[in-house]
Amino acid sequence: MDRKELIRQYKETPRPAGVYRVVHTSSGRTLFGSSFDAPAMLNRVQAQLKMRGHPNPQLSKDWAADGEGAFVFEVLDLLTPSEGGDGDLADDLRILEALWVEKLGLGAEALY
Repeated sequence: MDRKELIRQYKETPRPAGVYRVVHTSSGRTLFGSSFDAPAMLNRVQAQLKMRGHPNPQLSKDWAADGEGAFVFEVLDLLTPSEGGDGDLADDLRILEALWVEKLGLGAEALY
């Protein structure tokens, strides 16, 4: 395949929208969210932490104190692409996120 064909295929591939979390294993605190590309968002959070540039001060403090080994990065759920692709992913992500908050029982004290 040529380069243009690979780029076209990449652009036509639906992004894995879903819900993710980062858990500090010793405290149980969780960074929880949703994204139109959940695996990419986890990579971004991890890169920000490694470069000491994450905007959440408590998460950054825990990372500096305990290191990468004290965290679990995971995609909890992904949305299946709709047939037409016309659905509003933002609404679907909000609903999926609310379902996971309820399922995990995440209160304000457990979140970053």
